[in-house]
Amino acid sequence: MARTPRDEALITAVYAEHGRALLAYATRLTGDRATAEDVVQETLVRVWKHPDVLVNGRGSVRGWLLTVVRNIVIDRARARSSRPSEVTDDEIVAPIAPDHAGGVVDSLTVLAALEQLSPEHRGVLAHLYFAGRTLDETAQVLGVPPGTVRSRSHYALKALRRLVETPAEVPA
Repeated sequence: MARTPRDEALITAVYAEHGRALLAYATRLTGDRATAEDVVQETLVRVWKHPDVLVNGRGSVRGWLLTVVRNIVIDRARARSSRPSEVTDDEIVAPIAPDHAGGVVDSLTVLAALEQLSPEHRGVLAHLYFAGRTLDETAQVLGVPPGTVRSRSHYALKALRRLVETPAEVPA
């Protein structure tokens, strides 16, 4: 369809008379000025393709234009919702699960070190850290004074730290 000066004059006149109202309405519907401008442009293309609607005498021209704007916005929303959502580059790469092998090795190292502690030191640590007892509760369960529990836990942790930090020799 070739443009004529008459078509350009028609579009210019429609835009001059109704452009601000169309843009305001489209902006209100879309919430985005750039999208609203695209909607108004598409509305004017439809006017250009069907100029007879403007002169057929049925209803208001502005009413028809606002209806076209609303329909375009609805069509765009439906098209967006029917398509799968777009994926960014960050979402394409699958997240890497943390490797828990280090934690397993650490647990085995600590368990091996605990076995090398004296039964008194191992018992205090078991009550305080594994059973979650307080210092006084541990003292009561073990039947020793709280000061003894405090002292044993201090020396037990010191020995455990030394055992864990010193790599064990692996037999050849």
